[in-house]
Amino acid sequence: MKLDFKWSRLESLTALELFNIIKARESVFVVEQQCPYQETDDMDLYSWHLTVSLHGELAAYVRVVDPGIKYKQPSIGRVMTLEKFRNLKIGRPLMNEAIRFTEEQFPEMGIKIGAQVYLQKFYESLGFKVVDEPYDEDGIPHVDMIKNNNY
Repeated sequence: MKLDFKWSRLESLTALELFNIIKARESVFVVEQQCPYQETDDMDLYSWHLTVSLHGELAAYVRVVDPGIKYKQPSIGRVMTLEKFRNLKIGRPLMNEAIRFTEEQFPEMGIKIGAQVYLQKFYESLGFKVVDEPYDEDGIPHVDMIKNNNY
């Protein structure tokens, strides 16, 4: 399986690439998770966007929000694999690339995420540690986690 990873800032995405990202994010975060909220937000303007394609089709996505925008640290978020590709276990290579890139772009800053509670063990396996009590975000339990460079 040959995954194609592509990092972009919002302004360098083509209209079609941006359309496919927005469509995929809405499909997963608004429709599947039944969370009516403003999915595209101003943080997209201050983020790196990673698309993962398989055979030319968008399969997974993540964004890395610049430090000082959402949290003091850079933040990995909007982590998703489209339903059609979930049986391929793309989540780990997606997150490994997101962590590698974030640590390279923002060395010595650590990474903070707001993780869905049911994925806590997955993120712990990648070096993240819980730093706060669970909280509700759009009807889904979340927990803040940090990965420091010294883990």
